[in-house]
Amino acid sequence: MKAGLRNLLCSVLCGLCLLPVQAGAEIWQVDVEGAIGPATADHMIRALASAEDAGASLVVLRIDTPGGLDSAMRDMVKAVLASPLPVAGYVGPAGARAASAGTYLLYATHVAAMTPGTNLGAATPVQMGRPSVPSMPDGDSDEPGGNRDNEPATAMERKMVNDAVAYIRGLAELRGRNADWAETAVREGASLSANAALEAGVIDLLAPSLDALLASLDGREVTVGERQLTLQTKDQSIHHQPLDWRSEFLAVITNPNIAYLLMLAGIYGLLIEFYNPGIGLPGVVGAVSLLLAMYAFQVLPVSYAGLGLILLGIALMTAEAFAPSFGVLGLGGIVAFTVGSIMLMDTELPAYQIALPTILAVTAFSAGLLIFTLGMLLRGRRTAPVSGVDHLLGQSAEVERSEADGIYVRLDGELWRARCDAPLAVSDRTVVTAVDGLTVDVRREKGD
Repeated sequence: MKAGLRNLLCSVLCGLCLLPVQAGAEIWQVDVEGAIGPATADHMIRALASAEDAGASLVVLRIDTPGGLDSAMRDMVKAVLASPLPVAGYVGPAGARAASAGTYLLYATHVAAMTPGTNLGAATPVQMGRPSVPSMPDGDSDEPGGNRDNEPATAMERKMVNDAVAYIRGLAELRGRNADWAETAVREGASLSANAALEAGVIDLLAPSLDALLASLDGREVTVGERQLTLQTKDQSIHHQPLDWRSEFLAVITNPNIAYLLMLAGIYGLLIEFYNPGIGLPGVVGAVSLLLAMYAFQVLPVSYAGLGLILLGIALMTAEAFAPSFGVLGLGGIVAFTVGSIMLMDTELPAYQIALPTILAVTAFSAGLLIFTLGMLLRGRRTAPVSGVDHLLGQSAEVERSEADGIYVRLDGELWRARCDAPLAVSDRTVVTAVDGLTVDVRREKGD
């Protein structure tokens, strides 16, 4: 009896393992839009985990991206490969693209689909994608005009390209897609339209809409890990997973322009607090801003040489204010600050560069502050040094009291005994001509 129950239980469990994905489960849609960066990766990775917890049957990544950071892309690919749920990559709507990092992500998905009117490719590492000056024919090149711009120029670039080629070929072989074209997309920056991609075996199917995609996926078998699953997408509800506050906040502070301004606000805030201790607000704002900037920089491709030049520039401009060198330190600080700001982001991706107007505006502000400080110092140098009671000479004083022992005038809020060659009365205006101990010599102002 017990053996029969055990065999029945084993049969049921084996049958469950071979069942298709349940029709009543929900399909999750996760959008991958814009430049791929830390915020995009965080959103997608957490969405996959949430979909698993919710018992979703399928996750559809709707892709529309010009590319992005290599580190963020690899984190996303790892999450897709490790997901226990089937993941479909869908480039849409019409006019969308899965360029550069988006191509790797699409290759990693269990099912790759595109909308007509979309494209993918141009997966060359960005350091290889910079514009170059056309060369003259040399007779040795197979390309028209002898231009070899697609070839890696340095050992480091060759390493990067070969690494990217091996990576995308591994993804293509894992999913049974065209690995040769994937290599071409990396080495030569090749791109394909949706129809051409289907013909070349780069993607699995075309779908003009999400509903059409789900209809095409119904009954399709996919391999997830070591399991064979049959997708059942008919009559299933679709849950769209939007960006939450964490991903939106991360997207804001990892914007290179925002991170740059946070860093400067932090540095200037702390400087103000150090030179005027006790104020509190600049120090608190500066510390919070600097910590946020440091967090953003640790997930962004930051050049530490650029960061060092920025700090050197600020130090030189600060030194100019306290140890004036007639502008030498200040000018050097402005140059170092500007060059460091341009070098700060160690990538050629336009989406992760600091905008030039932002750099110029901050540099102009710093230069204006320096010029204002120098102007104040120069005016101070032109003013004759005054110490002791000599500053009283030439001041106007009003007679406040007239007594038997003399007259008294008020200077700087104090009463001084006054001497004058002419008789004076209360309220007469006088001018100080000399100071003798606690007595001042005065003369009547003209007109009195």
